[in-house]
Amino acid sequence: MRQLGKMSLFAHVVDAGSVSGAADKLGLSKSVVSQHLKTLEQDLGVVLIKRTTRRQFLTEPGKRFYESCKALNQIAADAWDNVQAQQSEPEGQVHITAPHALVETLLAPVISKLMRQYPGVIVKLTCEDQHLDLMAHNIDIAIRIGASKDSTFRQKRLGVFRDVLCGHPRFKTVSLEQTPYVANAWEGESISHQLVSGNGESMMFRPKVSCITNAFHSTVSLIRSGAGIGLIPSFYLHNELPDVTALLPDESLPENPVYLLTPFSKHVPMAVKVCVDALSVHIQEQLLIHNG
Repeated sequence: MRQLGKMSLFAHVVDAGSVSGAADKLGLSKSVVSQHLKTLEQDLGVVLIKRTTRRQFLTEPGKRFYESCKALNQIAADAWDNVQAQQSEPEGQVHITAPHALVETLLAPVISKLMRQYPGVIVKLTCEDQHLDLMAHNIDIAIRIGASKDSTFRQKRLGVFRDVLCGHPRFKTVSLEQTPYVANAWEGESISHQLVSGNGESMMFRPKVSCITNAFHSTVSLIRSGAGIGLIPSFYLHNELPDVTALLPDESLPENPVYLLTPFSKHVPMAVKVCVDALSVHIQEQLLIHNG
């Protein structure tokens, strides 16, 4: 790496026409530039520049070496310009992950808007109800239910929602604890839910689990078909769901906080930044509306 720095400095000396000219441009002392040039020639075992009191000129090895060093500086300049250009106009792939239940209602509308507004941004959307390792899967943004215990990620609370115990209207007249229950995989194997009434009284609901699915839409489809009862997020119930009703409208489950996580703490790529900002605003607004 030190050789690259000396090569870059050598090209600047040639371009400036003198050691003092290069020193002024680079903000270094003349003695430092001279010492680096001397060390470079010693490392190479050749004289690159011959100097007189009035001028300097390249030796034959110096001319050939200069072309390579000049190209090196141009590559570095191009790389710098490309990154700055990306920062001014969002472009590139942004990998987003979120649970299935949140995508259709909360994410799809804002992602559609981002695609129209920033044609250079490519959204890679991974729908997954289980928490993925952000670093292992190269994820830029994660929308999650519940806070992360990993302090290395920047996370922002966007709002809350509640799950609602739902099923076919015919289940309103039967014992719910004996009714087949369609569970989401994230609920685990031993399931119990605390329900709180409007007057503050609480009860534990321990369902009879008859089916476990690893995808939210499968749970909804089974509930709609009358296979059993299960949990559906409050914001999702704003969609038209034939043959599905809240079975305990006067009882409520605990709040579920929604968080946005990103592995970036600083120097956030512009494409990621515009997605973070848009997702944050939209999801916050929608959760407020649906909880209003």
